[in-house]
Amino acid sequence: MLRTHTCGELRLENINQEVSLAGWVQRVRNKGGLIWVDLRDRYGVTQLIFEEGSTDKNLLEKAAQLGREFVVKASGLVIERTSKNDKIPTGSIEIKVSDLEVLNPAKVPPFIIEDETDGGDDLRMKYRYLDLRRNVVREKLQLRHRMMQETRKYMDAQNFIEVETPVLIKSTPEGARDFVVPSRVNPGEFYALPQSPQTFKQLLMVSGFDRYFQIVKCFRDEDLRADRQPEFTQIDCEMSFVSQEDILNTFEGLTRHLFREVMGIELEEVKRMTFADAMKYYGNDKPDLRFDMKFVELNELVKGKGFGIFDSAELIVGICAKGAAEYTRKQLDELTDWVKRPQIGAKGLVHVKYNSDGSLKSTVDKFYSQDDLNAWAEAFGAEPGDLMLVLSGDAKSVRKQLSELRLKMGEDLGLRDRTVFKPLWVVDFPLLEWDEETSRFHAMHHPFTSPKKEDIPLLETNPGAVRANAYDLVINGVEIGGGSIRIHDKTTQQLMFKHLGFSEEEAQKQFGFLMEAFEYGAPPHGGIAFGFDRLCAIFGGSDSIRDYIAFPKNNSGRDVMIDSPSTIAEEQLEELSIRVQLKK
Repeated sequence: MLRTHTCGELRLENINQEVSLAGWVQRVRNKGGLIWVDLRDRYGVTQLIFEEGSTDKNLLEKAAQLGREFVVKASGLVIERTSKNDKIPTGSIEIKVSDLEVLNPAKVPPFIIEDETDGGDDLRMKYRYLDLRRNVVREKLQLRHRMMQETRKYMDAQNFIEVETPVLIKSTPEGARDFVVPSRVNPGEFYALPQSPQTFKQLLMVSGFDRYFQIVKCFRDEDLRADRQPEFTQIDCEMSFVSQEDILNTFEGLTRHLFREVMGIELEEVKRMTFADAMKYYGNDKPDLRFDMKFVELNELVKGKGFGIFDSAELIVGICAKGAAEYTRKQLDELTDWVKRPQIGAKGLVHVKYNSDGSLKSTVDKFYSQDDLNAWAEAFGAEPGDLMLVLSGDAKSVRKQLSELRLKMGEDLGLRDRTVFKPLWVVDFPLLEWDEETSRFHAMHHPFTSPKKEDIPLLETNPGAVRANAYDLVINGVEIGGGSIRIHDKTTQQLMFKHLGFSEEEAQKQFGFLMEAFEYGAPPHGGIAFGFDRLCAIFGGSDSIRDYIAFPKNNSGRDVMIDSPSTIAEEQLEELSIRVQLKK
């Protein structure tokens, strides 16, 4: 070993020991006859000291030539610092260096490699291997490592077997575009990279592996944002001979284990909410429960009063922002402009201030009396000092708009505390959802999700009303995991394919292997997949998953460090029997 200790290890009890350290030069402070060097490795920082009179002249000159990020080995005596630094664990000692070896010099880095850096996102992505030297980034990957280990520990204790599934598979419709890989030995044919190991984990259940899990790479060719990458990691799980309740309890247990062992937090009760209630009271299927502001529907109270906008609306619905009646006219105008942005799409915003003197002031006073507004306030459960905000329009759009406004108000009022965690199971999702572009139903989750038995007759008469044995785990408004009880018999699976618009030939071509497997004694089974990158970001208090991935892509799906994706040589294309013709 080139070192006897790490740069984060030495303390006062090590004084008078001869040691060797190796690492990167964080900074050099040269006072002429006195030079201090901060030496850094993954474990911490230790100060080296070179002093005229007690340090060899050649060694002093060598230390003076050190630059940032030089890789060096330093040997010497541990001594007590006269001016201690209580901000670092090694701040009570320093190394009086007797020998210095430059293992590798370094160019001046393109940005400062410290917690507070001057490097922008694009620059740090280009030099990601330098960015990873920063404590704040490395700590995020250490958190990821810890969570991975604790996941395996819990799953093993629950008798799950970790099984790897193929990466080169068959292209199947699962909701997003596949990444495809040409086959050289089968010209004109392609593999797909898995969007998830869905069919394989079901086949493992048919094989008798009644508890499977895998921390697995998945791939989706979709538009990117802060919580999406083209390649991402799932904790993928499946169980046989279980009900939905068994799965919720098992993976609520995993969630509690991770919070306890990694964060030192005992989670409170994990609430349950139906999809219908989530949409009715929060406007989306992943409500943030760190604050209240439930939706209140006002149709019966506000229609028929001569206000045409409300009278013609399918839904009039609002929220009550506690303590926000002090919002100024300027703030309210800014809120109105915000909801009218194209991204939100509202036509306007009605507000009612419940003043401290008990009076009510609204933007629709011309149409509604104080008694009317008092009835509104009673419906909202509003008190003096509160602000009521109301939107109207077609039901689907207005719920989505109000959901965005609710989240904004929660953020603006400081109610979305990153140190508070509110987990929730959302259950009873619709099995199917209507797609306007294709004018047909699509599976809300995937084609293998089981409908609730009592709803199966509705497939013929009212497909949109059929509920699925599906569930999502939501934490602080972020979907962390989702799964379902699966279809495990050929007849029901064929029925599902039929209602998704598959011909018998299409279903056989794409999923014949699975339906055949169901004929060889498939057990009842179900599972769940956690978005591991998102889970890490929640634990780390971040909105973006990129810092929890060692080498992420940018928002264009590019790795700017290695310049990928890129063109390939004509010889390779020829081997693959491929000709590239770009659309103009």
